[in-house]
Amino acid sequence: MKKKTQITIVTDSREQKPFRFENSVVKTLKTGDYSILGFEDKVSIERKSKQDIFASLGTGRKRFERELQRMSKFDYAAIVIETGLPGLLQRPPFSRMLPKSVVNTLVSWSVKYGVHVFFAGDRRHAKALTYRILEKYYRYVTKERRQDSTGTSEAGRANV
Repeated sequence: MKKKTQITIVTDSREQKPFRFENSVVKTLKTGDYSILGFEDKVSIERKSKQDIFASLGTGRKRFERELQRMSKFDYAAIVIETGLPGLLQRPPFSRMLPKSVVNTLVSWSVKYGVHVFFAGDRRHAKALTYRILEKYYRYVTKERRQDSTGTSEAGRANV
């Protein structure tokens, strides 16, 4: 039976609607909403609801782009959106932004800044995806570290 990886997830203290994880702590993160304890400067996940992403790419555009610029310096960074692509193509009532502009900006900035974008479908799947991303990152990085100490592998960026 495979041993389950145990990580401590860090949730940013300013997160508006935080996911609740079994093994977690709340503290202020410089960038993003979720990370791993001890790896806060290496891995970052930004959670966005559909309404959040429209607002972030509309009125909050400059602030959000600065966030992606900071995320680009991490080993691994992602935006997890709590809707699917078809849902994102339906504009929320408060927004005047065209959905295709939102999608085009996300695609453009993901390429420009190297930040991965995931459409999770809904909040439940976004939580599960956030956990899996952090878990996989941790497993790859700690495996590299173990191999580095034996001299069988070079240190490098986590290919999650």
